[in-house]
Amino acid sequence: MAYGRRRAAAGAVLAAAVLLSGCSSEDGASSHGAAAVAQAPQAAGGQPATVNPSAAAGAGKGATAPVETRQISYTAQLSVRVADVPKAVTSAEALAVPGTGGYVAEEQVQSAEGGGQASARLVLKLPTAGFPQALDQLAGLGQVLDRRSQAQDLTQQLVDLDSRVKSQQASVERIRELMKNATGLADVVSLEAELSRREADLESLQRQRQDLGGQVALSTVTLQLTTAAPAPAVPAKAKEKGFWAAVGGAFAGGGHVLLTVLRGIVVVLAAAAPFLLVAAGLATLFWTVRRRLPAKRHTERTDDAQG
Repeated sequence: MAYGRRRAAAGAVLAAAVLLSGCSSEDGASSHGAAAVAQAPQAAGGQPATVNPSAAAGAGKGATAPVETRQISYTAQLSVRVADVPKAVTSAEALAVPGTGGYVAEEQVQSAEGGGQASARLVLKLPTAGFPQALDQLAGLGQVLDRRSQAQDLTQQLVDLDSRVKSQQASVERIRELMKNATGLADVVSLEAELSRREADLESLQRQRQDLGGQVALSTVTLQLTTAAPAPAVPAKAKEKGFWAAVGGAFAGGGHVLLTVLRGIVVVLAAAAPFLLVAAGLATLFWTVRRRLPAKRHTERTDDAQG
């Protein structure tokens, strides 16, 4: 009998929790437009708009946020041809250093090997407040080959998430209040299970809200850097075939042989020149001595004949 009463009490507590959760959902829906969201640039000028939380107060169910509080997520794809890929990568990363609020989400660099084309791919997270200026600076790194940008309005999603988070927080607090008044073990066990489920739902909603807020606060730029393609190799001229081509080839070959022979002769003469000079001097001396000897003998014979 006591067991039946405990089960009945647990059922009554869970029913009350469900009713309270429903009430909190209606309360959250009625304050649908009262949530304040992060700052983001206006779609036209790219400057951050200051959010006024009181501007949304009193908005009815399903009301949309004012234009000045639009929460925009920007993305862009940029392809640039540069002269020096490593230098351009350094310049691009300087725009996304942690000190500016941005960071490099992804980096891939391929060096030029074997006369190939160097390239790099960067995914940059840049503060939305300076997104247009940063995109222009990246485009100034070289010759722009392709430039695209997109904008997504996340205002309604953020307002909905803020409302759901607020409602879920109230639901969790109500379950905790019920646990304080629970007396039976079955009641405590049931309420703890319900609390765990609702806390998990709350954490999931908070993560979604954080992710969307990050998309609004930081814009994403996918940057592709490439160098100029190397000049194509000039194909070798095909050799002509035929009779006259053979004659021309033979003439060219003969001329080449003649030049080779003449070059060899000149080299031999240059190498033999010192020896030839010495031989010529000896030959001249020998010829002079030989001419003088017969003349001397003829003179002696003449003198003998006269005596």
